[in-house]
Amino acid sequence: MSQLRLFAVAASLFGIFISFLPAAVAAQATQTNRTPVLVELFTSEGCSSCPPADALLAKLDQAQPIDGAEIIVLGEHVDYWDGQGWHDRFSSHQYTERQNEYCGRLRVDSPYTPQMIVDGTDQFVGNDAAHAVRAIQHAAQPPKIKLILSQPVVDAQKVSASISSPASMTGKKADLYAALVDPKDTTEVRGGENGGHRLQHVGVVRNLQRVGKLKDLTAGPVSFSLNAPADAKPGEMRVVVFAQQSDQGAVLGVVSASITP
Repeated sequence: MSQLRLFAVAASLFGIFISFLPAAVAAQATQTNRTPVLVELFTSEGCSSCPPADALLAKLDQAQPIDGAEIIVLGEHVDYWDGQGWHDRFSSHQYTERQNEYCGRLRVDSPYTPQMIVDGTDQFVGNDAAHAVRAIQHAAQPPKIKLILSQPVVDAQKVSASISSPASMTGKKADLYAALVDPKDTTEVRGGENGGHRLQHVGVVRNLQRVGKLKDLTAGPVSFSLNAPADAKPGEMRVVVFAQQSDQGAVLGVVSASITP
């Protein structure tokens, strides 16, 4: 499929996306009591099918169009496209391994791009706007663990913060993850399937670490630090923390904060 057609498909998807929204959807500023939902997109700058999915992720992030849901996005760039004519500067084998773990647990035959996963439980082709709406609406229904993220502090390339919760953690088995995220990025791709195109990304994960167990919050706030890559600007980044059941199960809670308030 040609690049021009791919971007036309992306535009068409936006129309489909809007048509699936419930009539009760209101502007972001008027929405209250929104349940945070984690949306992960496994993508690559070397994949010609990925730009429409990246565009959908941006729509979810910027428009926050689903009533009752606070959509928190992570763009995780896998590395298995890097040998196909273009090295994705955001790619990491860590994200490939994370995707492989999901595929095993969700019974997907093999990893693919673009793949979108909502709250660790629902996976589908990343440019499927209708499925994204259904999955996010469903994920926003059950209550989540309330996580409180302190205002991140920057020291050179290091970002530090702490996570706490007023909820009881008795009997809850989950891991705490912290991600350092570029809200927006742009790349002029000079080779591979997207060669000659300017790609836009949102929620690009630059560092993802397990920082503790959910039960650790029983004793008080859990502090952590994340190092930003040399080419990143920490003051313009975002920190996302989420609690996820062991073996990359369901996401039980998620919170996000910009480093510059």
